[in-house]
Amino acid sequence: MTIGVTLPVLAPTVGFYYSQPLDFNMITSQLLDYVAILLFWVLKASSLDTFIAAVYEHAVIFPNVTLTPVSHEEALDLMNQNLDLLEGAITLAAKQGAHIIVTPEDGIYSFAFSRESIYPYLEDIPDPQVNWIPCNNPNRFGRTPVQERLSCLAKSNSIYVVANIGDKKPCSASDPQCPPDGRYQYNTNVVFDSEGRLVARYHKQNLFLTESHFNAPKEPEVVTFNTTFGKFGIFTCFDILFHDPAVTLVKDFHVDTILFPTAWMNVLPHLSAIEFHSAWAVGMGVNFLAANLHYPIKKMTGSGIYAPDSPKAFHYDMKTEEGKLLLSHLDAHPHPRAAVNWTSYASGIEAPSVGNREFNSTVFFDEYTFLELKGVTGNYTVCQKDLCCHLSYQMSEKRSDEVYALGAFDGLHTVEGSYYLQICTLLKCKTMDLHTCGDSVETASTRFEMFSLSGTFGTQYVFPEVLLSEVQLAPGEFQVSSDGRLFSPKPLSGPVLTVTLFGRLYEKDPVPNASSDFTVQALRTHTHTRQYKPGLSSEGGRSL
Repeated sequence: MTIGVTLPVLAPTVGFYYSQPLDFNMITSQLLDYVAILLFWVLKASSLDTFIAAVYEHAVIFPNVTLTPVSHEEALDLMNQNLDLLEGAITLAAKQGAHIIVTPEDGIYSFAFSRESIYPYLEDIPDPQVNWIPCNNPNRFGRTPVQERLSCLAKSNSIYVVANIGDKKPCSASDPQCPPDGRYQYNTNVVFDSEGRLVARYHKQNLFLTESHFNAPKEPEVVTFNTTFGKFGIFTCFDILFHDPAVTLVKDFHVDTILFPTAWMNVLPHLSAIEFHSAWAVGMGVNFLAANLHYPIKKMTGSGIYAPDSPKAFHYDMKTEEGKLLLSHLDAHPHPRAAVNWTSYASGIEAPSVGNREFNSTVFFDEYTFLELKGVTGNYTVCQKDLCCHLSYQMSEKRSDEVYALGAFDGLHTVEGSYYLQICTLLKCKTMDLHTCGDSVETASTRFEMFSLSGTFGTQYVFPEVLLSEVQLAPGEFQVSSDGRLFSPKPLSGPVLTVTLFGRLYEKDPVPNASSDFTVQALRTHTHTRQYKPGLSSEGGRSL
């Protein structure tokens, strides 16, 4: 509708005004455009190019060993003891300017429960879309003292807090999957923003063998949330070895940073926490914030703040019983790495005929094909099935008391989970006996002047690992080329335990429920729930 009056209207690009009929529809449209533009620039101005991340490796306090359920009051008492320690770390991190802190899986009540004995520790955790600040309204969803305390810690310290607790959801006989006790119990990550608001809830999908007290969600959940310092995704521990939700978060939802509470038992030579988690960050091109439990008697240690180009801070300590707070600056939006063709270089190398120099040895229950490195320098190729691994190297010296070997594995791993691997590895053998190649080793003396490792991988998902003596990383000391070589541009700073290309062929994993066309439920806080179907294609061919 046009009203027949004239008003002075400022011309947006020149220094005079003129009169025209007043069209309220046009003005409303223009006003909305201006508001949208203003909002864009306000958000842009408030967004951060970098942020300070914190992770806390927590020495958890355990309950008394019993399979008999304790009272809710006794359970809360133990959880508050652990929360007291977490509070100290959260407060200290906030004082040092941290924007977000990640705490470990099982960090509030520990582990080793039965289904019945974990129940007093659980709370009903609502969908974040309810827009709830437990610190302000603690009784809105029943008795939730742990969520209230976490919310208040986040709010009072103006910091995002990531924690792992247990969720309970009642069900009835009308649900054919309802457990006999009438409830689902979930291993759950929660995130509270700097105002104390619940902004993310994630139910762990890939439960470890010892987690029979928890249920997996019916459909994998892909959980993301946005902040002024990037887009975040979250999953838990054993999830990292599988496609969903881990790869989906990066490949299809394009998160900048992964939040990773874990209770990770180190398994050398390839699955120590700092080694594999930092490699995953490099392979997927994202920031990765990993907070582990500190429980050396169970080989639980190893936390870190990892960027796609290099670890920024990490901690591995098997000697003390104390927790550790780590902080580091990170880019809010990591620069995407150049595409890597993981088979390009190695496929151009002619595979040698099989000779008697090859031998078999076991690495974490998998039988590898190995070749011993005989000289101070050399070029070796070893193959297993479709995978051929090529190594060029030069040692500082060939020691008479240490043996190194080049190994290849192409097959289905079936112990403590089933997942298909292609792995090329240079590793130190435990003793001079070649059959100890693949055993756990923590120290070495041999230094390498250079190495170049590559393989004919049938997957784009390859994670490059370099681990030095005393289980230490080598930040900035190796590179990945676009043709698929993991190499050192200069001599490494310490003796080598292993140099590895850890490949995952997700499409060859055993198919759950006899169907690979399963649905992933994509849960984005403050947005609607949507259904998402991932593609499981191979492009280019403790507890965990």
